[in-house]
Amino acid sequence: QVQLVESGGGLVQAGGSLRLSCAASGRTFSRYTMGWFRQAPGLEREFVAAINWSGRSLYYADSVKGRFTISRDNAKNTVYLQMNSLKPEDTAVYYCAAGYTGTYYYTVEKYDYWGQGTQVTVSS
Repeated sequence: QVQLVESGGGLVQAGGSLRLSCAASGRTFSRYTMGWFRQAPGLEREFVAAINWSGRSLYYADSVKGRFTISRDNAKNTVYLQMNSLKPEDTAVYYCAAGYTGTYYYTVEKYDYWGQGTQVTVSS
């Protein structure tokens, strides 16, 4: 069992930066692929970024590539999402997730554990 708690969301102006953190409980954190997803009002939850268990493989949605960076610290049971050059269309609730996804790291259904989400609002 893994419990995930996100933090770091908030209100920022367009062009600004935020760093999200996701703290995990449980001794098996380092075995999981970790993902970040987001959901805007009225829209489906969408993939943002993922990182494999070792941290050597990183994956990004095209919409955030070059602006967001995912990383993890297995010693601290924490995964991060550094978000730079934020745009109003990045406004959403951001969720972290853990699972054994294989190559389906972009698929919501492949993740077994989810955090409660943290709101990110980017003003224009």
